[in-house]
Amino acid sequence: MIGTVLVARVDNAGDVLLAGPAIRAVAAGAREVVLLAGPHGRAAGELLPGVSRVLEWRTPWIDPEPPPVNEAHTARLVEDVRRLAPEQALILTSFHQSPLPLALLLRLAGVPRISAISTDYPGSLLDVRRVVDEDVDVPEAERMLGLARQAGFDLPPGDDGRLAVRRPLPEVGHLTGPPGYVALHPGVSAPARAWPAESWVRLAADLSAAGERVVVTGGRGERELTARIAAAGDAPDLGGGTTMAELAAVLDGAGAVVAANTGPAHLAAAVGTPVVSLFAPVVPAARWAPYGVRSVLLGDQNAPCRGTRARVCPVPGHPCLSSVSSQRVVEEVRRVAAPKEAVV
Repeated sequence: MIGTVLVARVDNAGDVLLAGPAIRAVAAGAREVVLLAGPHGRAAGELLPGVSRVLEWRTPWIDPEPPPVNEAHTARLVEDVRRLAPEQALILTSFHQSPLPLALLLRLAGVPRISAISTDYPGSLLDVRRVVDEDVDVPEAERMLGLARQAGFDLPPGDDGRLAVRRPLPEVGHLTGPPGYVALHPGVSAPARAWPAESWVRLAADLSAAGERVVVTGGRGERELTARIAAAGDAPDLGGGTTMAELAAVLDGAGAVVAANTGPAHLAAAVGTPVVSLFAPVVPAARWAPYGVRSVLLGDQNAPCRGTRARVCPVPGHPCLSSVSSQRVVEEVRRVAAPKEAVV
């Protein structure tokens, strides 16, 4: 067994959660796994089994609000990694991200063995270069696990390769009431992925009228939206009121989660709760749909915005998601929902 391995996944919470199986594979063959994460992914990384600690660094070529590339910022990472002195590093990326700038910095920090998926010729920056067919859509979790395997790490016996979080999770019954509710998470990091606010309000009202208990979750910047939706469904409004671990526990108690392509959809998958996914096709669902859990995908996957990676919808009227009715979502919630019982 080797000593310390640095695993990098430096973008958003959902991407970090999808890295979980690869991280567990590394942890099975290393004494310590340190996760290098960005500020948007740190809290998710702290929930992952196999991660002993998290090193945070905002990556200028990946972060949506990138800091300037300067000597002080890059020197901090190089010095932190030099102190850590990992024996190996794995750089986990999506198909549209290059691992090579980070590989260069890790090389300058003295990391002796670096593995990554790279379409571009890496020269001496990588020791293990995995080349994949980027025209074939492979689930992100499997893409990253493939790199871990090529680097010499595999899942231990009995690990099914699904997403997972550390347990036990916090007690959240005082926020939600007993298990068995429907959790609605309306927020997104990019407007192109959003179901219209009016549709969320209608859904909360329709679910409540159908006899379903509703809980609304969201981030600090989404409180106005979550309050409006919660009021329509006579539901607890948890917008901005939970930590990542508490949010995991809220989703764990739900019979079903309704969310767009956003981190909490992957967090729901990590706790094993079925997901009704309102998925805009600006990125491929085959790569980023909820992984390893019962789910249904709603939204026109052949809409004109398909594959554009747009952050703001390029098509007037946002037809890929605005065409999805509240009643259709209610029907799918009832079809996929898992029974949940209170723990006595």
